[in-house]
Amino acid sequence: MLAIHTEHLTKDFAVGFWRKRLYRALDNLSLDVNVGEIFGFLGPNGAGKTTTLKLLMQLLFPTSGRAEILGRPVGDVSMKRRIGYLPESPYLYDYLTAEELLRYFAGLFGYKGQDRTARVSRLLDEVGIGKERRLQLRRFSKGMLQRVGIAQALINDPEVVFFDEPMSGLDPLGRRDLRSLILRLRDKGTTVFFSSHVLSDAETLCSRVAILAAGRLIASGSIADIHAFRVQGWELVVSALPPGLAQSLGQRVARMTPISDGRYALELPHEAAPERLLDELIRQGAKLVSLTPMRQTLEDFFVERVAHETRMVDV
Repeated sequence: MLAIHTEHLTKDFAVGFWRKRLYRALDNLSLDVNVGEIFGFLGPNGAGKTTTLKLLMQLLFPTSGRAEILGRPVGDVSMKRRIGYLPESPYLYDYLTAEELLRYFAGLFGYKGQDRTARVSRLLDEVGIGKERRLQLRRFSKGMLQRVGIAQALINDPEVVFFDEPMSGLDPLGRRDLRSLILRLRDKGTTVFFSSHVLSDAETLCSRVAILAAGRLIASGSIADIHAFRVQGWELVVSALPPGLAQSLGQRVARMTPISDGRYALELPHEAAPERLLDELIRQGAKLVSLTPMRQTLEDFFVERVAHETRMVDV
C-alpha cells in the first residue's frame, strides 16, 4: 500500500472580474509516495505546491483526477484520523494558550484525562515550547507559532503528516530541531510529506523528491538521481594558508578567492579529488574551514527548465 497516490490530479481556477478565464494551478499530477519515507515536494513560489496539499486535505476539490491517502480516497473520514497537517500560514486561536490549543485539538481526536495532558506536554517539549506554553498565542513570535502548529499536526500520532513550508519563520536553531523531529518521525515509521522551495532542506532529509514548476511535475527521484543536482565542483575554504603555497596552487584550482589574511576560498573542478589537495595543504600548515559540494540550485534548475520549455514552444 502507498502512503499517497495521485492520478492525473488537475485544478483550474476561474480568474478575472468581468470576463472569467481559467487558470491551471495544477496540471495532470501523478505521484506515488511510499509508506515510511520522507518525501520532499519542491518548487518555487506559485508552482502549485500548496494547491496540491489543499487538494489532498480536501480543502479544495479537483477539476479532474483523483487522490488517495493510505489506500483510501481523500474524502474518507476514517482516513483523516490517521493523518496530520500543517498549513503554510497556520491561523491559531489568539486568546488561547499553547496548552489550551493542543488540549482542544486532542479532545477532537477523543483523547481525555491524563492521556490528553501527557500528550500535550510531550509534544510541546518536542517542539521546544517551555514556560511560554501558558502564554496566550497572540504573544508568540512567528517562529513560536510555527512550533505550536507543528505540535498540533502531530497531536494524533499520525501515520502520514503533511507539512507545508514547515521551516517558514524558524531561526537556525528551530530549523535544526525540526530536522531532528522529522527524522525521529521517519524512524517511528511515519510518512512525512513536506513542501519547500529550498533545496538544502530536502538534501538533508528526503529519500525522494518531486519538483513542480508552473503546476507541472518536471522531475522526481532522489536528489542524486536528478542529473542537474549532481556535484559540479567543490568549494574548499582554508585558513592559515602560507603565501608561497597559495601562489603555487596555480592550475590545480579553477579559482582562488582571498577572503582575509591567510584565508582563501578555492574552487575545484568536479573531477578533482578534494581530499588529496586538502591533505597536502594541512600537512603544510593550512587549516580546514569548510568543504562544500557545488551544484545547481533549485532556482537555477527552474529557470533553465522554463527557458527550455519556452524555446520548445517557440519552435
